[in-house]
Amino acid sequence: MRFLKILSFLIVASVLTAGCAKMFKTKTDDWDAETFYTKAKEELDDKDWSKAIELYQQLEARYPYGEYAEQAQLEIIYAYYKNDDRELALAAADRFIRLHPTHPNVDYAYYLKGLVNFTENKTITDKLLGGRDFSDRDPNAAVESYQAFNQLITRFPDSRYKSDSLVRMRTLSAALARHDLYVAEYYLRRGAYVAVVNRCKSVLENHQHSEAVEKALGLMMVAYDRMDMMELAADTKRILALNYPESLYLTDTNRALNNVKNTQ
Repeated sequence: MRFLKILSFLIVASVLTAGCAKMFKTKTDDWDAETFYTKAKEELDDKDWSKAIELYQQLEARYPYGEYAEQAQLEIIYAYYKNDDRELALAAADRFIRLHPTHPNVDYAYYLKGLVNFTENKTITDKLLGGRDFSDRDPNAAVESYQAFNQLITRFPDSRYKSDSLVRMRTLSAALARHDLYVAEYYLRRGAYVAVVNRCKSVLENHQHSEAVEKALGLMMVAYDRMDMMELAADTKRILALNYPESLYLTDTNRALNNVKNTQ
């Protein structure tokens, strides 16, 4: 009799366990890697970034190896980027580059890494609305963006993202040059002339094609003059005259400097 009670208890427990397992079973339990990827891509295309991220994460957790997992690691970078998860997007990009340096689409990871830090749209929109210039902001994001795009075009000269990267690099170069000039002007007002020269050299060496070159030469000429380094001042003036013969720094230096003050 006791044996029958124990047997009945075990049968009931088995039925309840099976019922509970069925109750808590989710719709993704039977999904293979391809299904996970297809569903995640659908959410990505529908711009449901959070849901896409969740499914990509589940895919990699359940099926960590293979082409679908690799593609999920790549596409989650874009999902993080669009979801404004900057740090997670950068970490995901660095992880993909580290794990798959020879992947046929690794250039896309570099491109996304550049996009994450690229602030062109915000800057342009702010200017159009009458806002301030961002040249006095911390340039780290712009530097990192420029470096990522530069790595892309250097390592993958035939990349489909090269053309757009070059356009964005020109915008970033101009912004970084303006930042260097902003700092140089700050040092000039405080009489730190060596620092002025160093900042201007940074513009001339790293941003030769930006509009900031004329002002960099002008500020450098003034800094050398105020340090009584007349030969260097004269050399800088000759270069300025050769490239910008109508520069205000050549005809009315004081007025040019007053213009600098009035823009602060």
